[in-house]
Amino acid sequence: MHREDKGRGLRTRSIHAGERPDPVTKASAPNIVMSTTFAVEDASGGFSALEMADKDAFVYTRWANPTVRQLEEKLASLENAEACVAFGSGMAAAAALFFRLLSAGDRLVISDVAYAGVAELVRDTLTRLRIEVVPVDSSDLDELRGAVRARRTRLVYVETPANPILRLTDIAGAARIAHEAGAELAVDSTFATPVATRPIDLGADYVVHSLTKYIGGHGDAVGGAVLGRAEPLADLRQDTAIHLGGVLSPFNAWLIMRGMATLPLRMAAHADGAMRVARFLQDHPKVMSVCYPGLPSHPQYDLARRQMANFAGMLTFRTAEPLRVAQQLADRLRIIHYAVSLGHHRSLIYYLATDELQKSSFRLDAEHLARYRKAAGEGIFRLSVGLEDPEDLCADLDQALA
Repeated sequence: MHREDKGRGLRTRSIHAGERPDPVTKASAPNIVMSTTFAVEDASGGFSALEMADKDAFVYTRWANPTVRQLEEKLASLENAEACVAFGSGMAAAAALFFRLLSAGDRLVISDVAYAGVAELVRDTLTRLRIEVVPVDSSDLDELRGAVRARRTRLVYVETPANPILRLTDIAGAARIAHEAGAELAVDSTFATPVATRPIDLGADYVVHSLTKYIGGHGDAVGGAVLGRAEPLADLRQDTAIHLGGVLSPFNAWLIMRGMATLPLRMAAHADGAMRVARFLQDHPKVMSVCYPGLPSHPQYDLARRQMANFAGMLTFRTAEPLRVAQQLADRLRIIHYAVSLGHHRSLIYYLATDELQKSSFRLDAEHLARYRKAAGEGIFRLSVGLEDPEDLCADLDQALA
């Protein structure tokens, strides 16, 4: 975070951090610098990013780009992080962190419920590289402590709220456990955003975001980011962003940065709308149960109030005959889109069948599968509440569920 950002409010930083008027044209809005290469004044440098004499100079966009750097500075300011590295997707960000930190023989302790792509990557790819992967229910700190202490753990990786069941992890508690064992803690905070939770303030070493979701906010740009301390992030950039090449397009960076300017305002509206829709569904005769961190019925409601300044816009609900209801919603919804993804300005809903996730992604053992089924049953509807009028969303759900 730049020194001038300290003490400024989140709304001010979301607009101004990382941005400055163009020194030549005096344009107030940031430029999109689409150039792949830059004229170099110092002729002594080599052709490798390792040989760059001036780390602030722009040479080649895979190494660094002015528009992408503005985005990184803005997000670092919002997360109270020293540094940020942007990637071409959330999966690229998570993969970069794993490949930078983990080597053969290391142990990764990871939440047993996580984004499907991450779950598949760690179980299929990292294990093939002889990295030990230990899934745990990270909401159970005793289970987490036992897994971390069992043998040398290099990294603990948690999602909170977890996709898709909105289970929370006590970040401060997880950080203490990881650090006592000599490990580091990474938190995927995509569902929360820095408006709700800033994991670094709670002791995390790294924060991971899919910028495609709330931070971009408009469903038109894919991106990802890892945030943390300056020195390890510089190594991450060199080792996995530059050399693996999963960098963010400057145009996508510009789109995401434009969305970030309204992030605090949008998150307030998302949370307000989600609360009103959750209460409506909680009383609906066709709905068996609703899960939303802002409802007292959430099993970790007290933790949510301590750890989240905003409950965000994600909720889940269960119905009888969910496959039939899923088709009914796909056919009948007029405002809410039946589609994957989340965190956009428009509302999105999708049915996530437990057996399908178990077969393709989670592959939980019997004990953890029983815990998952307690939350999700046969499957859950994941609803990303957008920025529409909540009354219209409730009416749309009501007529589609009828």
